[in-house]
Amino acid sequence: MEYCVVKSILSGEKRVEAGPKLVFLRSYDKIVRDETGNQKRQSVCLKSNEYIRFHDLKTGKVRVVRGEKGCVVPGPDETHNGLNRAIDLKIFEYIKIEDKLTGAVRTERGEALIFLGPYEERMGTKRCAIEVDEETAVLVRNKRTGQPHLVTKKILFVPSDDEEVMEVRKLIKLAEHEACIVRDKVGKDIFHFGTNESQRSFFLPPHSELVQLLWSRGRRRERRDLRITKLDLRPVFMSFEFNCRTNDNVELILEGSFFWEVVDLSSMVKFTNDTTGDICNHARSRFIELVSKVTLQDFMTQFNMIAKQVHENDHSDFYVKRGVKIHSLEVTGFRCAEQSTALILEQIIQETTNRMNRLQMQESQNEVQLREIRGDIEEERVRSELIDIQTSNSNAKSKMEGLAEAEKVKTFIEELSTGFPDMDMDVKINLWNTLRKKDALEAVSGGNASLYFTPNDVNLSIEQHQHVKK
Repeated sequence: MEYCVVKSILSGEKRVEAGPKLVFLRSYDKIVRDETGNQKRQSVCLKSNEYIRFHDLKTGKVRVVRGEKGCVVPGPDETHNGLNRAIDLKIFEYIKIEDKLTGAVRTERGEALIFLGPYEERMGTKRCAIEVDEETAVLVRNKRTGQPHLVTKKILFVPSDDEEVMEVRKLIKLAEHEACIVRDKVGKDIFHFGTNESQRSFFLPPHSELVQLLWSRGRRRERRDLRITKLDLRPVFMSFEFNCRTNDNVELILEGSFFWEVVDLSSMVKFTNDTTGDICNHARSRFIELVSKVTLQDFMTQFNMIAKQVHENDHSDFYVKRGVKIHSLEVTGFRCAEQSTALILEQIIQETTNRMNRLQMQESQNEVQLREIRGDIEEERVRSELIDIQTSNSNAKSKMEGLAEAEKVKTFIEELSTGFPDMDMDVKINLWNTLRKKDALEAVSGGNASLYFTPNDVNLSIEQHQHVKK
């Protein structure tokens, strides 16, 4: 659809002629051209979710035309800045709108299609409503009264016209071994412990803050940027490293670890704001005091005892005042700060290591030799036992053979005495010896042995006979 603006040159009045129709100009009429120089202008077509603002340059009034309209024609003195799209809100969205004429603020929440009025402007963009549940709360400030309050009721929260969301707060939950500190509006510290059922979970109230501890970290505690809101009350290890000098002016770098825990949280907060830094600084002072009394050689052999003295012989109430307890303190290593001294110390350690290796090798050789000697002794002892057993068996065998031979002789003589009562004993013995020789000859003749007899053994006589030829 088209229209044009007609101005009367005589009176200066303007009128709008909208089509479709034929426009016949009067005597003093003139068509006002637009910015591009055209006489015909296009009307505005609005959709259902669109609107347009017309500003009357003559009266200053602003009017709003909302869709759905097919042919919207501005007045003769009206201008506009183009079409505007209405604000579409989902069920979980809201937006704040300010009336620039009155300063009033209203809150619109979905589901809705919002058309702005003549002097209304949006305050920011669309926002999501806050789901308040068991673990979420909202800190809201009333801009009319200026007072904050905490919303914990389980709803889909949308602030009212006078309310502003300051912060969405999550439920603070503490484990059995954890604790935290809450500072209220008067500056009083309230301690919450995970061991107490009523303090284990809570929302931070208005005008309160969660105290953040700022501790030193690093082996030398050179950086104080460790921020802690939930404190672990379990015993933990903490490493350290610092320099000290021996009695013979050798600068050492000690490395070690503490095993400690917080036992009184209120005392710790009262007396220190850097617990780890205070512990390490106090231990360093004690080490410097004790190490300065011994030489390097003594320190190398007694550093564990010195560490024990630093912990156990500290009779001050330094740790008790700060609510901490040191279970153990150990030196895990040391080295010289100067390179030249470190080289000498390395040589000493190398020589000590070599000496220990040589001693170990010698002990191993001595152990091997000792085992060999013990083996020989055991072998000789077993061999002696074997000889004793063999001798005993041989004696027993000879005894049995002798008894058997004596029994034979006894039987032989008794039989001869029975058969020949008048025979002399010497004759009986000679007769036995002759029979024994017979047994010996039979034994020898059964093998390949040669038997030699002397003349006396066979009672042999040699005679020489001369033969005379006849």
